[in-house]
Amino acid sequence: MTEALSNARQRIEKEPTKLSIVAYIFVKYAARFAFSFYFRTFVRNAKALPRSGPVIVSPIHRSNLDVPMMGAFFQRKLHYLGKGSLMTNRLAAWFLLGCGIIPLDRDSVADKLALDASLKALKEGKALAVFPEGERKSGPEVFPMLDGAVWLSAKTNAPILPVGIGGSERSMPKGKYIPKPRKIVIIYGDLIPAPQPKEGAKRVTRSELREHSEKLRAILQELFDTAQQKSGCPNFRN
Repeated sequence: MTEALSNARQRIEKEPTKLSIVAYIFVKYAARFAFSFYFRTFVRNAKALPRSGPVIVSPIHRSNLDVPMMGAFFQRKLHYLGKGSLMTNRLAAWFLLGCGIIPLDRDSVADKLALDASLKALKEGKALAVFPEGERKSGPEVFPMLDGAVWLSAKTNAPILPVGIGGSERSMPKGKYIPKPRKIVIIYGDLIPAPQPKEGAKRVTRSELREHSEKLRAILQELFDTAQQKSGCPNFRN
């Protein structure tokens, strides 16, 4: 773990500075205006988002636009698991921590510190974004789910909010750094209750977590198909 990442981890325990919060609010609403104008971004079923309490936001991830776009249009402050390499610059680390980034050490198979920080955020009633496919993918098919989102849900009793994002890959696919002005549609699904252990059991089993992950995948595929179609993508699934 680099020194910059270690320092960023230590600052997670502290409250963001007032200046970083002001910077976050300014950038959030400036980005919302820019995205609305440039991408004609449209959000559907925003009422599905609970106004308070813990929630795990699970979006499709097809473009580098997805993270800032979710942050800009989400009505609550989102907390993210982010690459620790983003924290190598002191100014970037200061701003990103103010935006709710939880730095993740990708060199670690089981990054316990990031996991503990995620659990802590949910237990404090915050909204945590977890991309259930893992890293950024490509194409119209939803990839097999990692169990992280469902595990966190079972551990904290936080519901999952599935989110389909259509058009972002067409606007800025992998390998591209300048987005094209294409319509992007964000659709919130209905809240998925946290998985509960069976009667008499102390916890949700691994096979039950896997089953819930597959249900999440099916819901995300439906949302993704609809979002792709609404955004005018010619390659959405038939």
